[in-house]
Amino acid sequence: MEQHHFLIISHPMQGHINPALLFAKRLIRTGAHVTFAVSVSAHRRMPRGPALPGLTLVPFSDGYDDGFKLEDHPQHYLSEIKRCGSETLRRITAISADQGRPVTCLVHTILLAWAAELARSLQVPSVLLWIQRATVFTIYYHYFNGYGYVVGDCSNEDSSPIQLPGLPMLLSSRDIPSLLVSSNIHALWLSKFQEEIEALRQETNPKVLANTFDALEAEALRAMDKVKVIGIGPLVPSDTSFGVDIFQDPSDCIDWLNSKHESSVVYVSFGTLCVVSKQQMEEIARALLHSGRPFLWVIRSASGNGEVEEEKLSCREELEEKGMIVAWCPQLDVLSHPSLGCFITHCGWNSTLECLASGVPVVAFPQWTDQGTNGKLIEDVWKSGVRVTANEEGIVEGEEIKRCLEVVMGGGERGEELRRNAGKWKDLAREAVKDGGSSDNNLKAFLDELGGGSTL
Repeated sequence: MEQHHFLIISHPMQGHINPALLFAKRLIRTGAHVTFAVSVSAHRRMPRGPALPGLTLVPFSDGYDDGFKLEDHPQHYLSEIKRCGSETLRRITAISADQGRPVTCLVHTILLAWAAELARSLQVPSVLLWIQRATVFTIYYHYFNGYGYVVGDCSNEDSSPIQLPGLPMLLSSRDIPSLLVSSNIHALWLSKFQEEIEALRQETNPKVLANTFDALEAEALRAMDKVKVIGIGPLVPSDTSFGVDIFQDPSDCIDWLNSKHESSVVYVSFGTLCVVSKQQMEEIARALLHSGRPFLWVIRSASGNGEVEEEKLSCREELEEKGMIVAWCPQLDVLSHPSLGCFITHCGWNSTLECLASGVPVVAFPQWTDQGTNGKLIEDVWKSGVRVTANEEGIVEGEEIKRCLEVVMGGGERGEELRRNAGKWKDLAREAVKDGGSSDNNLKAFLDELGGGSTL
């Protein structure tokens, strides 16, 4: 069988690029070559190091070489990615064919449905790399395939919970992706998910490679009759050197963690796109101070310059007497450190998977998009953490955060159960990607079918 040549394009956001790069590494380990098309802004954020054999990075300008800013117009941003990305993919495909190493499959992450249409025009097989969880894909799939009214009715806070085909739990308004609730103000992003589902309808044998594993989401992976969703995750790094957004020497954080007792530290970090209000920051600070536990708190700057925003906290000096505040840290190293006892997280899927793979119990603090669904499963299905409840103004008060910390890190029966379950999912996640594990076998079967000339 000839060597596979995968052409991967990722949306420029960090949460998309990192799992796509990790998938590229996994493909390379099977003997494939990968060409990775990446925007200039993302390429600049990648740490410089030795080249990875089998990987070719192709930076291209999408017109936003300094990165997308909150004041930029998202419609223009997405149209430029499509225009510039299409030109780049066409060029790579043509050059590769001329060099005798044709592209055998085009892989794209979410928000880039146009890449599948382009692949069809180039007569190249393509596949969607779904970087979120399979359950979220199932919800979107059903929403755009006859269940829109059911999910729409559920989006009101006073409505009754619903159950969608193939999912193991009831869903309330706070459990469905925020793009589907009636108050959603991000219609553009929802339309991009609709384009992904419609693009799959154009395929004769549609497949989705999902960043999850069989034991974690068995029901969701089998929930669609017309789309085959294949678990090939967790796409979790084995080191912290192959990603983006590295600002400072990680040894400072690790040295500080080394000085703390086992399972004593609270780690707090929210995603780069999660804008936490000053009032909410103050409530988090109050909870951390009153908990009496050491903490490591990542507070990112909205400017992206790697500095902590001083003005967000009124009690900065008091906080630094009891914990450490940084603008960035090597998250996987932190999560795997023996001093860590709990992670207060926004429940982005990358962070959630890293928690599961590290065996760390969670205080789930979802903000938007898929995070509420992730928080639902953490608390009610996987039972590896607890979820905060906001007040009527949408603020999670300090006492509520402190209560959740006491449940997760305390010596009670529920805390012990959460820690046991976190350890169980850690073992299952690692088994999935081992040689002969479910995700390893799923990926090999996908490659065999691709190599056999079957229509993807």
